Amino acid sequence: MNIDRVVFAVAGCFVLSSVLLSVYHNPNWLWFTGFVGANLFQAAFTGFCPLAKILKAAGLQPGEAFK
Repeated sequence: MNIDRVVFAVAGCFVLSSVLLSVYHNPNWLWFTGFVGANLFQAAFTGFCPLAKILKAAGLQPGEAFK
């Protein structure tokens, strides 16, 4: 897997987890969903993603989005 796929998979897991937590635990978890969405939105324009930087330092190969 390249960095792009890992970032998308982690973001998807975070969104699904926080939505489930907001339904079954506390609605304030939707703030975390919003944070993940805002981070994905800004990464689309700036190319900066903290997780991508960490994964690149760990040795994963970048895909097209995070070269």
